[in-house]
Amino acid sequence: MATDRVTVRVLLLFGDQAEIVADVPAGERAEPQRYPAAEIAAAIGVLVSDLPGLQLMADVGDDGRLAGWQRV
Repeated sequence: MATDRVTVRVLLLFGDQAEIVADVPAGERAEPQRYPAAEIAAAIGVLVSDLPGLQLMADVGDDGRLAGWQRV
């Protein structure tokens, strides 16, 4: 089974959540989605405070949620 992968960017932190958007021009982006910042940081081996601005790859699940975070 093929897994869809997307390139995303971490916009900012909001409490313990990271706001994630597709890494496309601002006018083409959907609304940011929130994911647990600690989960993403642990997956890619950085501090939570280092997440904003990072470009990542993620797997798109059947439910549309992202997982399998990797740093680009």
